[in-house]
Amino acid sequence: MIVVKNVRLFPRTPDAPAVDVEITEGRFSRISPAEDAAHDSTQPGTGTAPTGIEVIDGAGRILLPSLGDVHAHLDSNRMGQTFRPHTADGTLHGFIMNDRENWRGGERSVADQAAYAIAKIVASGGTRIRSHAQVDADCGLERFHGVKAALEAHADVLDFQIVAFPQAGIVREQGVRELLDAALAEGADLVGGLDPLLYDRDPVAHLDTVFALADKHGKGIDIHLHEAGTAGLFSLEEIAARTRAAGMAGQVTVSHAFALKTNPEPEVAKVLDALAEAGVVLTTVAPAKGVLPQALIRERRMALGLGEDGQRDYWSPYGDGDLLRRTWQLAFTNGFRADSDIEGCLDIASRGGAQVMAGARPDGSLLADDARFGLGVGAPADFVLIDSDTVTSAIMDCPQDRDVFKAGRLIASGGVLASGARLG
Repeated sequence: MIVVKNVRLFPRTPDAPAVDVEITEGRFSRISPAEDAAHDSTQPGTGTAPTGIEVIDGAGRILLPSLGDVHAHLDSNRMGQTFRPHTADGTLHGFIMNDRENWRGGERSVADQAAYAIAKIVASGGTRIRSHAQVDADCGLERFHGVKAALEAHADVLDFQIVAFPQAGIVREQGVRELLDAALAEGADLVGGLDPLLYDRDPVAHLDTVFALADKHGKGIDIHLHEAGTAGLFSLEEIAARTRAAGMAGQVTVSHAFALKTNPEPEVAKVLDALAEAGVVLTTVAPAKGVLPQALIRERRMALGLGEDGQRDYWSPYGDGDLLRRTWQLAFTNGFRADSDIEGCLDIASRGGAQVMAGARPDGSLLADDARFGLGVGAPADFVLIDSDTVTSAIMDCPQDRDVFKAGRLIASGGVLASGARLG
């Protein structure tokens, strides 16, 4: 058993009472007031723990649930490499082709660069990653293999999923369907899609392929949907209908979903009803434009997770692997000021991502009481200890000195993985 003593559990005020948290077999097993001597796990008068009990001094820090990057592109980031001026032309196709023309010029292999990004994410407080890996006529399965190798090498500190992602379309390039099929056969967890109407120009063929491959391999789906306006509503309605018909509730994710921001609220509410009924889940990357209607999504108890998307890559110079900073960005782009709203962003970045990866619908419980995905007794002991006054202050200040735990085991501290891999 592990006892984390003298911590404040997801505190909303600076004077929140301290607690002791017991961990058994990697899960929270008891939470009791820190001042309650009856629950003190040290021997009276000795200050030492009984045999078989490990005591961690929380030192009055706050205990937050671990975070997750559930929309990453580990195969294209350039963090830690020589800065490269931005060269894309600003169009979706231009971004895609610019990446294609330059990704082989990185200073590390795909696997090594993905491992660098994973270390940054873990040290920031992340214990789960869903990464897209590009599969197309240019790279074949090379990028998929690199991401897969890097994630598997960190399986002791991460829960992870890989999306076989057709960044350059499925219909407009020859052989992509076969490559996606091969990636799924080799272990990809989900099949991806991208703007079936406005990029691939054939939504029927695109979605037919995606859902057929998912059915063939018994895998999930994660579709990038940048389409705005009525085009995006059309694609969302098609995805909802196909998800419902296939009985794939919880197994289909729509990433970005900009149409939910760029249409009148009555139309958005209508399509959200359809998505919620079908069991579709959502992810956002907290963009400057295209923030999702979090209140409407929460009302329908839809899973919503946060990702960082690109990280200093061929698409943009933004992104640094810090998931707490990305949580700040989610609050900032929404214009939130109230503590409850900002705490909700932390919920999305932590519990929301876990629900997305599990394909689970939120049950309405408070994060601190959630025994499956939150901080309640019975939940996995995946957490971060950080020296801040409250949840909101932790998000606003983003202190760099963080201790990150997976199943109660310290996996990173102060920007250094427990294995000794230093970042920077």
